[in-house]
Amino acid sequence: MKAIRRFTVRTVLPEQLQPLHELALNLRWSWHPETRDLFRSVDPDVWAATGEDPVRLLGEVPAARLAALAADRRFLRRLGDLADDLREYLAGPRWYQTAAQQAAVPPPAAIAYFSPEYGIAAALPQYSGGLGILAGDHLKAASDLGVPIIGVGLFYRHGYFRQSLDRDGWQQERYPLLDPDELAVTLLREPDGTPSRVDLALPGGRTLAAHIWKAQVGRVPLLLLDSGIEANSPAERDVTDRLYGGGSEHRLLQEMLLGVGGVRAVRAYQRLTGHPAPEVFHTNEGHAGFLGVERIRELVAGAGLDFAAALESVRAGTLFTTHTPVPAGIDRFDRELVARHFGGETALPGVPVEQVLALGAETWRGGDPKLFNMAAMGLRLAQRANGVSTLHGEVSRSMFNGLWPGFEAADVPITSVTNGVHAATWIDPAVVRLGAAEIGADRAEEAMTTGETKRWTGLERIGNTEVWELRRTLRAQLVDEVRHRLRASWRQRGAGEAELGWVSSVLDPDVLTIGFARRVPSYKRLTLMLRDPERLRALLLHPTRPVQIVVAGKAHPADDGGKRLIQQMVAFADDPAVRHRIVFLPDYDMAMARHLYPGCDVWLNNPLRPLEACGTSGMKAALNGCLNLSVLDGWWDEWFDGQNGWAIPTADTGDGVLDPDSREAERRDDIEAAALYDLIEDQVAGRFYDRGSDGLPHRWIAMVRHTLVTLGPKVLAGRMVREYVERLYAPAARAQRELADGGAYGAARELAGWKAKVREGWPAVRVEHVEADCPDEAQELGSALALRVQVTLGPLEPADVEVQVVSGRVDESDRISDACLFALKPVGGPDLDGRTRYEGSLELNRTGPFGYTVRVLPAHPRLASPAEPGLVALPPEVPAMDAVLLR
Repeated sequence: MKAIRRFTVRTVLPEQLQPLHELALNLRWSWHPETRDLFRSVDPDVWAATGEDPVRLLGEVPAARLAALAADRRFLRRLGDLADDLREYLAGPRWYQTAAQQAAVPPPAAIAYFSPEYGIAAALPQYSGGLGILAGDHLKAASDLGVPIIGVGLFYRHGYFRQSLDRDGWQQERYPLLDPDELAVTLLREPDGTPSRVDLALPGGRTLAAHIWKAQVGRVPLLLLDSGIEANSPAERDVTDRLYGGGSEHRLLQEMLLGVGGVRAVRAYQRLTGHPAPEVFHTNEGHAGFLGVERIRELVAGAGLDFAAALESVRAGTLFTTHTPVPAGIDRFDRELVARHFGGETALPGVPVEQVLALGAETWRGGDPKLFNMAAMGLRLAQRANGVSTLHGEVSRSMFNGLWPGFEAADVPITSVTNGVHAATWIDPAVVRLGAAEIGADRAEEAMTTGETKRWTGLERIGNTEVWELRRTLRAQLVDEVRHRLRASWRQRGAGEAELGWVSSVLDPDVLTIGFARRVPSYKRLTLMLRDPERLRALLLHPTRPVQIVVAGKAHPADDGGKRLIQQMVAFADDPAVRHRIVFLPDYDMAMARHLYPGCDVWLNNPLRPLEACGTSGMKAALNGCLNLSVLDGWWDEWFDGQNGWAIPTADTGDGVLDPDSREAERRDDIEAAALYDLIEDQVAGRFYDRGSDGLPHRWIAMVRHTLVTLGPKVLAGRMVREYVERLYAPAARAQRELADGGAYGAARELAGWKAKVREGWPAVRVEHVEADCPDEAQELGSALALRVQVTLGPLEPADVEVQVVSGRVDESDRISDACLFALKPVGGPDLDGRTRYEGSLELNRTGPFGYTVRVLPAHPRLASPAEPGLVALPPEVPAMDAVLLR
């Protein structure tokens, strides 16, 4: 019979073992090997059966075993030492506290980090892919560095989905119910013991209520809002049922709860714990964009600001990180749907629905006036924005160029911070031990945590034999894991045990092993390796230089195209002729990934360039001495150096952006697949099997060592979080403090008033005339041009603008590249015609075709970028804009 109600009965630990609860409820155990070893020693069989989850372990370990441990002095000493170590980790000063003492201006007292998903540990399945794993690594690195972040997300009762295959290789999804009482989370409660709650008003007089679960990620509290509570009607309970599920209104309600409800959850946490108020709000993708709307409401209600001044204050302290390189990856809602939830009876006080709709309006050429764009809102509500690799920053500036009309893509105020990965989570302990043996355990931990050094010096001294023995050990561990998972998968597909004798000979610990695992949208090209099946078979079955491939990945439940790609891969891997050399493993998650990255020799990534924003899986592989074989996209585009792996040539077609399903993409796939086969056969396999007289592949080992030494510190989440702190969080906190003006918000009101004046007066701003002392003949390098520009400012003052000269190399159509900027100075007041003269000297500092132009931009000391207001005045077009040739 089926139970009518489900609940969890927790184990009562003996008093001597109470610190186990403390260790289990802090997710630091997920990246702290010594704590994991302690839990394993409690009961190795139960530890494995519970998926290496300490909370479940403590709920299932036999009472007799607990009694024995309570009397085990050695175990109690280990437990006490690890509990003390955790307390010291939580309370002691770290990088951020040391930097704060040395800083002239105090860094942010707290930062709120919002994300729709978090990949902290397999035991807390609140993630679907790279976005969530990145968010989890961000929190863990912030904890290690002592950065005072508060994470905010949603608690999904069914998480993402668990994947299996049917007999035909078609993806099947299941959504097991998650009981928070069985997870490393605690309910945030009021002083009287009742659950803390946030409420959102919905149309029709309904209310969306949510409780707040707290997961402790080292030093970082992660607040997860849960609508699955009795106070809600059935429809509202299902708002946080599953990650990325449901229709448009369901997604909108999730994003309202994440943004608006998330801010309210942070305020409740502040009130109940005394935690400092965040000075910076960081939205990880556009899903949480409504947080800015709620913060505007707070300032209108609490500080008496009007909407415009509140908007400026909110923008100053907000950072928006975009992760998508294609418009199709952005959440867009029907404007009428948004209006229904932010207007009328559900309107936020002081936040007119027209202003909310304007934040997400697609006002650019080609935009849809009927849609509300979450990324556009995120950018309009944030004074600072970034992509997640250098190339992605360039792509983002082009993709969002329409929000800054009149500006070149290079001027769009979106920078980049290349993603990183949390070393302690993803490096196999055996790799850490090998490095620590050479450079010391303390230095190894510091190197993995802070990312301060440019090179992991000292690792060069590790001997070739030690490196190669480690690589074989890790490969053998992967082979065992693959066989175990493959057998379980085939049993799920309906195979009997008698049919599966072949599984015990799948893969070989001495064969070159390539890994490919990720989500399965079409642009990531899961099946590129299948373009020429016979060529792939020849690589897999080569008599002297064979290759074996481990593949994993999930398609979105609604993506039948992605499911067909998986089915094609499974059909190929099921072939008895090759199934010992290529496998597809279902249910890719963090637990599987921790075996894949260390055990592979080569990590394959072949997206359609430039559609991979970053691609951090290759970083995790590199940390384990795995070499990358990748298209020059995302992080690999900036850090490939010819010695740390291989670059797959791309069939570029101009701007490089193609519809993955187009005919041109098909042709490109053929070309790039052929290049991939050639690389594997001629270079990758050739080097792996090129052995010296001692049986070692010395050139391969040199590449492994070079990868660890040079890429190791670059790919760290510690390096990434330090960049966020120094380049974005600290400036945002300073800007927010200036506009808050000690609570008076006079600077915010002044900035809002100035922007209104400039916007109103800008139509009258014109560049009337540009002249230079420039003879017709070519100029000599090092000479200078005297420039004079006449500008009409209308109602504005010279202090409201900056007149810039933009100069640089020009192409055949007189387009300027590698531009240099300098400002001209006003000379005197306006003449009788209302024109102001600006003058300056342009140094001719490069040879070849050279050109310049001028432009007028708004200027204010509190702008983060001159392009921030989105206003620019350019001179009238002329056939050739004073291009000059330098000798």
